[in-house]
Amino acid sequence: MVFGRSKRGAGAASPAEPVTLKLLVAGGFGVGKTTLVGAVSEIKPLRTEEALTEAGRPVDDTAGVEAKSTTTVAMDFGRITINDGLVLYLFGTPGQDRFWFLWDELAQGALGAVVLVDTRRLEDSFAGIDYFERRKIPFTVAVNHFDGAEVYPADAIREALDLDAEVPVLDCDARRKESVRDVLVSVVEHAMRRAVAAQKPEPSPARVR
Repeated sequence: MVFGRSKRGAGAASPAEPVTLKLLVAGGFGVGKTTLVGAVSEIKPLRTEEALTEAGRPVDDTAGVEAKSTTTVAMDFGRITINDGLVLYLFGTPGQDRFWFLWDELAQGALGAVVLVDTRRLEDSFAGIDYFERRKIPFTVAVNHFDGAEVYPADAIREALDLDAEVPVLDCDARRKESVRDVLVSVVEHAMRRAVAAQKPEPSPARVR
């Protein structure tokens, strides 16, 4: 499943099927990806969470998220209808380094991505940002505000993460459907702008007379 319109029988007089788009939800360990997908999904989200164990402590850095007791080991999956013409399928990526081999599979056919960040652990966002930049996948940075965390202006976040000026940076509460929906719409709009810009012809070099 990439994206496009569903096909019906030739000549059938029926309403147009909605466009379906695939988006990724990425970010560091414990940043709120599972919460985000669950908050906005209109279907019961598919989750692949397992309990954290003592054996995993040497490789799972829980600093700052000590209360976290489970972790995603494959993906989260949800769906949201934006309007009659647009449906988004959401794929949440696992956050730990040892599961990054799954990212390439999940990224196949994705229109764009959300990189969810926690201002207490901004360095955990670098890997996801680098991943999408290298593959030229449009993404929006969503700052998930945790209780007690320092609040910074968007320009400070952009500078700290060394983001291009075109990358949207939004505040987000991963627990609230309206907040998450705004972020997802931002990803789609950003990806569409990128697609339009890529189709514009390069200006012809001036002739030397």
